[in-house]
Parts: sequence; structure tokens; C-alpha cells
Amino acid sequence: MGRTLQNTMINLGLQNACDEAVYQLGLDMEELEEIEEDAGLGNGGLGRLAACFLDSMATLGLAAYGYGIRYEYGIFNQKIRDGWQVEEADDWLRHGNPWEKARPEYMLPVHFYGRVEHSASGAKWIDTQVVLALPYDTPVPGYMNNTVNTMRLWSARAPNDFNLRDFNVGDYIQAVLDRNLAENISRVLYPNDNFFEGKELRLKQEYFVVAATLQDIIRRFKASKFGSTDSVRTVFDSFPDQVAIQLNDTHPAMAIPELMRIFVDIEKLPWDKAWDITKRTFAYTNHTVLPEALERWPVDLVEKLLPRHLQIIYEINQRHLDHIASLFPNDVDRLRRMSLIEEGDTKRINMAHLCIVGSHAVNGVAKIHSEIVKTQVFEDFAALEPEKFQNKTNGITPRRWLLLCNPGLAELIAEKIGEDYVRDLSQLTKLHEFVDDDLFIREVAKVKQENKVKFALYLEKEYKVKINPSSMFDVHVKRIHEYKRQLMNCLHIITMYNRIRRDPAKLFVPRTVIIGGKAAPGYHMAKMIIKLINAVAQVVNNDPMVGSKLKVIFLENYRVSLAEKVIPATDLSEQISTAGTEASGTGNMKFMLNGALTIGTMDGANVEMAEEAGEENLFIFGMRVEDVTELDRKGYNAQLYYDRLPELKQAVDQIKSGFFSPKDPNLFNDVVNMLFHHDRFKVFADYEAYVKCQEKVSELYLNSKAWTKMVIRNIAAAGKFSSDRTIKEYARDIWHVEPSNLKIPPPNEPRDAGQDKTPNGTAA
Repeated sequence: MGRTLQNTMINLGLQNACDEAVYQLGLDMEELEEIEEDAGLGNGGLGRLAACFLDSMATLGLAAYGYGIRYEYGIFNQKIRDGWQVEEADDWLRHGNPWEKARPEYMLPVHFYGRVEHSASGAKWIDTQVVLALPYDTPVPGYMNNTVNTMRLWSARAPNDFNLRDFNVGDYIQAVLDRNLAENISRVLYPNDNFFEGKELRLKQEYFVVAATLQDIIRRFKASKFGSTDSVRTVFDSFPDQVAIQLNDTHPAMAIPELMRIFVDIEKLPWDKAWDITKRTFAYTNHTVLPEALERWPVDLVEKLLPRHLQIIYEINQRHLDHIASLFPNDVDRLRRMSLIEEGDTKRINMAHLCIVGSHAVNGVAKIHSEIVKTQVFEDFAALEPEKFQNKTNGITPRRWLLLCNPGLAELIAEKIGEDYVRDLSQLTKLHEFVDDDLFIREVAKVKQENKVKFALYLEKEYKVKINPSSMFDVHVKRIHEYKRQLMNCLHIITMYNRIRRDPAKLFVPRTVIIGGKAAPGYHMAKMIIKLINAVAQVVNNDPMVGSKLKVIFLENYRVSLAEKVIPATDLSEQISTAGTEASGTGNMKFMLNGALTIGTMDGANVEMAEEAGEENLFIFGMRVEDVTELDRKGYNAQLYYDRLPELKQAVDQIKSGFFSPKDPNLFNDVVNMLFHHDRFKVFADYEAYVKCQEKVSELYLNSKAWTKMVIRNIAAAGKFSSDRTIKEYARDIWHVEPSNLKIPPPNEPRDAGQDKTPNGTAA
């Protein structure tokens, strides 16, 4: 979520009033804002996407809740020591959190372990361990519409009789200390992005958020006029018409068997009725196609932790496979491929398969990604139910990612096309009229220059390096991962360095290359990549032959509040994943909206950005998905490229020989060995095209006016990438709710009794 103060002032229309009031108190609002800690309760794009979605849902007047875990320790703070990443605990609650309100009156029990007892009256899950889920509510204000939604985060608490009612009876002190075991569930965020780590504590976290949330939803449903009771039981027929639950990746997949357990075991609904309601309630968003990221939980672990849920999953699978066998008799291989259970050394549950079978809609997050989901990753399921599969291209909130972080540009746009674009970003197309307006061109360039000077001062303060603010700010910020190919950027830096040294008199367009992002603590290769970038920076930044022509900076502790500083100052946005690996990306959209040009592959939302702005207004290079597939078919041989491209050979040889690590010449052996022998993401295959494309970038940068005109064309084409548009599509195609443009009267004005009623009851 990042910081909340400035976003709240903007959405409430109070920023200028607050700035003025604080100034009159002799304080500086910007200094105050810098004191707030980021809420870093997710890893990367997926968590930030949820935050943008919450802003858009409130702005569109949807009755929507965001549910998650209130981690005591969020994503680690990254320190760079001697070029290496070192992790520190993110004690973000140290000084308290003024935005949250604990709601002990809504505390709920969550059960673990135990066993299942079957009887005539049905299944009973008994002898469980109980953990309490304590909700904390954070307000989510819509933009200037007096709507305030809720983000509810659950914190784990031990019940007061924890360990005192059974085995630790004699040792009171130890029993109280053991309360930590229960409360550890919400202690810390697992720091992996695009990687599955099958740990018991992680499964506990996933079930914890799911069980608490579903109880909360059902409590709210029963309290509404829809959950009408006929003396004996609640009628759940209208449940899917009143409730829509969107699964953000497979992490909350246990919600499907949990809702079935509630309906069948507790509410005593017949299975078929319960399953129909469940399917119509859930929809699933897939966020990655990398096989190592797909959740596959060992059956043994689920059996121990959630024995009743395993039985329900088996029953879902049995009925699912019976259905497929009836459609495709004797096709045992299809049954194996489509089963929720994977056989092997250890039996595992494929959570993506569970989500597909248990949802009425499945979507990818960019056109190209949704196609890959349909035709490759889940092709058997899409063949069975093609109408279930959709696309919903990601977006970003223009409130945080333009108004808040780039007020100069936001104001300049408002002067030309009015202020309405903030709620309807498609209006940015009106800027096409000003693409040849010399004054506007100069003003856009001036805002960018001011942002660069401000960021250069920040860098000089934090990193003690002299930055040339007229150099091209070439920025690559995102989680460190092999598929995102920070290594390819690194090879380009080394190539530029070698060209400057080879011919110091030759014209060189000065660059400041900024790379930032966190590596998962257990991801050895990602940590080596950070060390390599810092080692190259050490050499480049201290070579007098290079001077101010080339500077390399690794941005420490990249997070939302730092993104808000660097993105508005960026000239060139690096989006260079191997085609077919980045589901969408959202940083790409933030840079586009903030007046940077994109160098990128035809991957994720880059494809649609090129479609909107015209491919000639992005720097597109490298293999397309088809080329990657073809290269896989032929077999990728890295050595071929090394032998054919002298500049690539020189750069790789320098890394290999210890040119960048003279004290330990073998330091980067693992990296070089990977690049030659098991590079799944084919860095060498795109190197030549990338370097050539970068030459075109430098050439255009020399022509400031032509560059800025291309920037304006990009901003004018960025409207599609508002999360408001994305959420309208979810609302229309999946949740079946109508967004409302109505501005609720403020609390100090009386309102009609009739206006109290929500036009549509469904809550997402």
C-alpha cells in the first residue's frame, strides 16, 4: 500500500488546505510525509495491483472490501553492504499505525489440525487447535466522491485458554510463552516473488486469511435482508447474486474447499447445491506462467493441517474427473493432466486447477498472457469451457501514480484538457492535439527536467555520487529475477563502458543507469546479479576516462515511496523480460503515464502499450513469443552468440576474468556458467537487438524536441492503463455490478432516506 497520508489528502480534496495549515504551524508538509513508513505487505506487482484496485473500487463507488493479513513484519528492508544485499526486518509498526482501527468485536476463530468424524448427520471436524483472527480496518477513500471503503487485515491471536486447557497444565509460564506459536501466523510476509515455497507456516497463513474472511462475509450476508432465515436455516440461493469473491492468484485457493465445508458440513446444504453456489461466487485471476511459481501443496501436509479440506478436495476432484471421463472416454492422459492431484514421489494438490474448477471465471492480466493461459498453460481446461476464460489487462491508479507523485505534470495536463481526466483517464487522448504545440513541448520537457534535478539531489544526498541531470535517466526498477533480465541491462552497461574507453573522443550520449529491486533472500542467482551490478558500478563510476558520461547506481530498498520519486524523473523505462514470461507488468504503465519512453520486448502489457501509442513510439526489440518457442524447439545455444558477437564476448570475458572483481576473480563464475549452460531466459539471444535498439534511443535523445513529442504521444495513449478501466471490466464481466458515478453527500449534509439504499447489493 505504501504511504497513506498524501493519498488520503488528495482523494479527500484537502491537500492544499493541509499544506497551508501545516505551513502556518512552521512545518513543511513534505518533511512530514517522509516520516511515514511504507506499508509493504506484499512482494511486488501482485500486491501493488491489489492496492490500485482498492483505490479504483472506492473511486467507482463499488461496495468492495480488500482482505489480507496484517503482517507484523512486511517485505524486508534491503541494505547494500559491500555490494551485497543484506536483509533487515521491516518493523513498520514500531511507532504505531494511525490509519488502522482494531475491531475486537469482530474477532473470529480459525481451526487447524484435528481429525474428521463421519456420522449419519454428516462430517465433523473435531479436536482442532484454535487461533483467533483479530481484524484491523483501514479506510480506503475514493477520489472526491465521499465514498470510503474498507481494507480489513487479520492479525493472529492465541485464545486465552491456549495450552492451558490440555498439555501444559502444570507449566503456566511456558503455556503463556507458547502463545507465540499461534500468533506467529501473522508475524512475517514470505518474501518470494514468482516462486513457490511449500512451507507449513505459509499454508497456515493462506488458510488463516481465507477462513476468517469467509466467516466475515457470511456473517455480513446473514445480517443483510438477503440472508433471510426461515426459522430453521438461512436460504443461500441469493448468495452469488450478493457476494463476489475474486481470488488474487492461487494464494487464497483454500477458500473454495472452505466455502464448501461451511455449506455442506455446517449449513447442511446438499453437495450439488453447495457446489453450484460456490462456483458462481468465485472467480480466479492468474498472475504468472512460470512453473516454479505455481502452488503445488503436498497432500501429506494438507492432510495434517486441514484434514476435512483434503477430503473435500478429493470429492471435488472425483466429480471433476468423472465429468471429463464421460466426455473423453479412455483418455487417461487427459485425466492425469487435468486432475487436481498430481501423482509422483510426493502427491501434490495443483492449486491452479482447483481454482479453475471452482470458479465461474478465470482471467489473465494482459492480452498476450491470457492467450498463453488459454493455449498453453491450461489448454485442456480452456478446450472444455472456453467461455470461462477472459482477459482483464492490468492498470494503475492515476491518483497515486500521477497526481501524487508528479503534480507538475498533472497540473500541466489539467491546464490543457481540464481536470476530469483524473476520473476518466481515456481523456488523455485529447493531448494528441498538442503534440506540435511548441510551448507545450517545452513545458513537458521542463517538468521532466525539474523532476530529474530533484531526484539527482536525492541521489547525491543518499549515494554521494555526482549526477549529471542532463544525462538520460535510464531506469530498471522491479523485483530482481532472471526472467526480468537485469543481467541483459548489465551487459549493455559494460558494452557502453567499453565503447567509451575504446574511443573517448567519440560523441557519447551521457546516461545515468539506475537499477533497483529486491531479491528473495533465498534466491542465490538474484543476489549474485545485485552484486555484479554493484561491482560494475564500482568500476564505471571511478574510471576517469568515463567521467560524467556514464554513471551506474543501484537503488537501495526499492519500495512504493521510492518508486514515487524515481518514476517521474525517468527518461527511459526498461521492460525487457523474455517474451512470454512477464504476465503484464504495471511499472511499465507508471513510466508511460509519467513521461518516460519504453525500451521493451513484446511481452505482457508492453504489447498493448505499443498497440495504443503505435509501435513506432516505443523502442520494441527482440524475440516475440513465437521466436522463443522456435528457439526452444531448435535448442538454445548461448555459445553461438558469444562466438559471433565480439562486444558480447568482451563483456562476458571481463565478468569471467575478474575485471569487475579483482580481489576474487571467480566471484561471478555461477553467473557466467548459468548464461552459457542453463539460461532459461536467453539473455544472449536478445543481446544484439537490445544494444542496437539502445543506439536508436541515444540517437533520439540528442533531439530533445523529437524525444518530447514522442513522450507526449505516449502520455496521450496511456489512458487505457488506468485501474479504473480494469475494475469497470471486472465489474461488468465477472462480478455483475454497476459502478456508480454518484457523489455521496458528505456526512455534514442530511440525505434522503431513499438515497441510503445501495443501487446494487453485490459486494466484491
